[in-house]
Amino acid sequence: MHLDIQHIIYLLSSVTFILGLKMLSNAKTAKNGNSLAAVGMIAAMITAIVFHEGAVSPLVYGLIFVAIAVGTVVGWLTAKRVQMTKMPELVSLFNGMGGACAALIGLVEFHHYVGDSMSMSVILAGMVIGSVSFSGSMIAWAKLNGKIKNAIRFPKYNILNTIILIGLFVYAAWMVWTGTGSEMHLYVLFAAALGYGILFVLPIGGADMPVVISLLNSFTGLAAAFGGFLYGNQVMLTGGILVGSAGTLLTLVMCKAMNRPLFNVIFGAFGAGTTAASEAGPQGNVKEVGPSDLAVQLNYSKKVIIVPGYGLAVAQAQHVIKELETILEERGVEVSYAIHPVAGRMPGHMNVLLAESNVEYDKLKEMDDINPEFAQTDVVLVVGANDVVNPAAKTDPSSPIYGMPILDVENAKACIVNKRSMKPGYAGIENELFFRDKTQMLFGDAKKVLSELVAELKALD
Repeated sequence: MHLDIQHIIYLLSSVTFILGLKMLSNAKTAKNGNSLAAVGMIAAMITAIVFHEGAVSPLVYGLIFVAIAVGTVVGWLTAKRVQMTKMPELVSLFNGMGGACAALIGLVEFHHYVGDSMSMSVILAGMVIGSVSFSGSMIAWAKLNGKIKNAIRFPKYNILNTIILIGLFVYAAWMVWTGTGSEMHLYVLFAAALGYGILFVLPIGGADMPVVISLLNSFTGLAAAFGGFLYGNQVMLTGGILVGSAGTLLTLVMCKAMNRPLFNVIFGAFGAGTTAASEAGPQGNVKEVGPSDLAVQLNYSKKVIIVPGYGLAVAQAQHVIKELETILEERGVEVSYAIHPVAGRMPGHMNVLLAESNVEYDKLKEMDDINPEFAQTDVVLVVGANDVVNPAAKTDPSSPIYGMPILDVENAKACIVNKRSMKPGYAGIENELFFRDKTQMLFGDAKKVLSELVAELKALD
């Protein structure tokens, strides 16, 4: 009877995961989807504890619930206090914790299954993948947080990483084949997997961090699925498979958006920047515009498209952008937002940022939907975006971003670009857009200059 109840709850929890994931694909239902999946996870956790087979002392139960309470409080407070600019780091950090849990399961359970080839294979696979996800996510967090500012490429690092990867497979296969129960071998494999995760992410540049985060997320899901297989826990297996498959699909979608194969992302180190590219020098003259002149230009426009980028997040200017949108719409201007798939530092970063300032979901338009509209747009306002609007992706075969789909902002009647300076973006190259005849530069901190722009618009009443 207890077993039937446990399986029913696991089934219902799995359904909440699937429905929650489906709801996450739409901005309007994402919040409810997240809550639904969380309820399913809580139910699964309680069920696993209550229906645990074998005798468990009250002390152990107490420690379990204390650990859950501490983790809940720490996670809740961390998520509530984090700034939107730090959300990618938080995602990477939480993902790393999931990988660490999968690795710890392997370390704890290994000696229970020595001699059982199937179980040993599952344990070692989960431990290795979880360890790689953990250490790789920590390096990704350090890169996003600015602790590691440059991509680090060792001589022949591709060959070195490949040798270590093959070595991990061979070593793990040898342990399974021989049925060795030596903890020394286990910890050597564990350390090597951690080392590979570090070397895997170190050479990858900042522009590819969204792809790396998605890939590491899929690793964590796969490692969790191995844990579910080991314990015969259906909900853990289902959750791991969902996370792993969703992370893989998102990784492929991101690569497609950048027009780069996954192999090139991992081994190409795009975004590390090159001396030649970053020191290429100006390609012409730029025209500047001030808040006062831009206010007049926007005031007499019929259609305006705003292109947000990471600079918007850094300046915390999302609320000013919303105020600007409101003022323009009150004057009959049609306003929408163009969202590039890799804008920001993680998938959906700009969507979350703008949702925080209550921008309507219907106004957030994806690249393929918005690109045909630029030709009928009076003014495009680019705030903190760079490489995703660089025409070199279409015009310069020698450019590192050549072939990457971009937002066609140059087709608009006028293009205003807000940046702090002329410093290149992640790709380390000059942006051709800045020197186009229809482009004007609005220099300064996004929040400051947009606040001045809003004030000038109000003064035109």
